[in-house]
Amino acid sequence: MAYTLQFGQVTPYLGYLAGGAWLALQLAAIGFVVGWAIGLVCAAILHYGPWLPRKIVRAYVVFFLNTPLLVQIFFIYFALPDWGIVLSSFQAVVIGMSLNAGAYLTEIQRAGFNSIRREEIEAAETLGFSRLQSIRHVIVPHICKVLFPPLSNQYIILTMTTSIAAIFGVEELTGRTYNINAQTFRALEIFSIAALYYVALTLVASAALYSIGRYFFRIKGKVF
Repeated sequence: MAYTLQFGQVTPYLGYLAGGAWLALQLAAIGFVVGWAIGLVCAAILHYGPWLPRKIVRAYVVFFLNTPLLVQIFFIYFALPDWGIVLSSFQAVVIGMSLNAGAYLTEIQRAGFNSIRREEIEAAETLGFSRLQSIRHVIVPHICKVLFPPLSNQYIILTMTTSIAAIFGVEELTGRTYNINAQTFRALEIFSIAALYYVALTLVASAALYSIGRYFFRIKGKVF
């Protein structure tokens, strides 16, 4: 039987979808910022820390890199209540995405620590910098410049990953697309529009990251 496209039945929901896209951006931003902070601390521990903290960080990284994000969020959302820790769907998704991103960003930023020349550290020590001052004024700026491209790619990936939140009832873009499809039964039309929203999110994020890299870190490149 021939299928007739009827976008008129779903266009009234464009604003509703835009709200879901905005929520997806919030999820990605929170997950990335928290994950970046976790990754920075863990990478510093792996590079400079004593034996026991390094082993703990390594166990964390291995676990979160080798288990699916969906399983991790399922554990946080469904298993933690058995221990008296009850989280909302949004909180569980944010925590799961942050911890997962933190593991990946640990490995990325560890490579940044390894790329620092010994001369830079010796210069900081000569100036009387403490270890924390060296990390803040020498290591972090170096990492931000060298690792900006892979960090940007990780953010784009995280933006796409926010669709997992729909499984837990979070009404981000994919969740709202499901809701509209359940009301209109126009799957082809509504999921096509949702795909365009995701393309728009990616382009906006890429343009924003390009601007940040160019004006703050003097990184040259193309937006697309």
